[in-house]
Amino acid sequence: MWTSRPLVVSLSSSVAGPSLLDRRLLIVTGKGGVGKSTVAAALALLASRRGKRVLVAEVNAQERVAPLLGAPPAGPVPREALPSLFTVDVDPQHALEEYALMVVKVRAIYEAVFENRLVRFFLRVIPSLPETLMLGKILHEARAADARGRPRWDLVVLDAPATGHAVQLLGVPASLLDTVPAGPLRRDAQWMQDLLADPARTAVCLVALPEEMPVVESIELDARVRDELRLPRGVLVLNAVPEARFGAEEGARLAALEGRPPPLGPAARAAVLQARRATEARRHADRLRAALDLPAVEVPLLAEERWGRKAIERVAGFLEGRI
Repeated sequence: MWTSRPLVVSLSSSVAGPSLLDRRLLIVTGKGGVGKSTVAAALALLASRRGKRVLVAEVNAQERVAPLLGAPPAGPVPREALPSLFTVDVDPQHALEEYALMVVKVRAIYEAVFENRLVRFFLRVIPSLPETLMLGKILHEARAADARGRPRWDLVVLDAPATGHAVQLLGVPASLLDTVPAGPLRRDAQWMQDLLADPARTAVCLVALPEEMPVVESIELDARVRDELRLPRGVLVLNAVPEARFGAEEGARLAALEGRPPPLGPAARAAVLQARRATEARRHADRLRAALDLPAVEVPLLAEERWGRKAIERVAGFLEGRI
C-alpha cells in the first residue's frame, strides 16, 4: 500500500465570511460517484474533532456516511456514530409526520388526518412536497435550539443528492416563494430561503474528480448554484487526484523499458500508464480550478484495502488546515 503527500492548495480571497466549519450548514454535492459522502463524512469528522456537535444528513438514500464511519445506519432519527458526530437519513414520510406534529401538536389529530388514505393520496400528488418536507427537516435541524437557546447542532452537513437532483432540492424554497400565497407554507419557505442564502450560515461545497465528465458537470453545477439558486459557495474539493511521480526525463526512460521481459517490462509499463493518468488528471484539475473562482483543495488518490473509517480519517487529515 502506498500513500501520497498532500497536493497544492489554492485559497481564493474572493470568498468572504467565516471559515468553512464555522457555518451552521454545509451542503456537499457534485456528480454521482465523485466521493460526496466521503467528503461529507470527513468534514463532519474534522468539525467534531474541533469540539463541535455535528449532524450529517442524507436524503432518502441508502445510508453511506454512518457505515463509512464504522457505525450502523441511523435511519430517520439522529444517532451518534462517533463522539459528538451524529447521522440521520431523512425520508419524506417521517419528515411529514414530524412537521405535522409540530403544527397540530396532538398525535391523535395527526393520525386522524394524515393517516387517512384519501389525504395521503392527495399529499403524494402535490408537486415538490417530498423535497419541501425533507429540506425543511434538515434546515430546521440547522437552526434548532435547546431550552437554553443554544444551538442543537454546531454544524449540519448535508450529503446532498447528485447535481440535478441537488439543484431541484435546493431550489424548492425559492420556487414556493414565487408560487405560494401568504400563509404558513410561504412563511416556512421564506425562513428556509433566508437560511440557504445567508453566507454567514451556509456554504455549498462542490466535489469533483479530475476527469472529463465530472469537470464539465461541476462547471455547470457551479454556474447554477451561483446564478440560478444564488446560494453562497464554499470550497471545491478535487478528490482522488493521482500523484505526478515522474518527470519528463524519467518518463522517457520508463518508456524505453516497456519492451523488456518481466518483471522489468510490465513494471515500466505500469509506471508509464500511471504517469499518463497523472498528466491527464492534472490537465482536468487545472481546467476546473481556472473555471471556478473558489478555494480549491486537492485530496490525493488513496489506496485502501477497505474504504471505511480509516480512509475517512486520512481524507480528514488532508483537509485539516486547508479549509
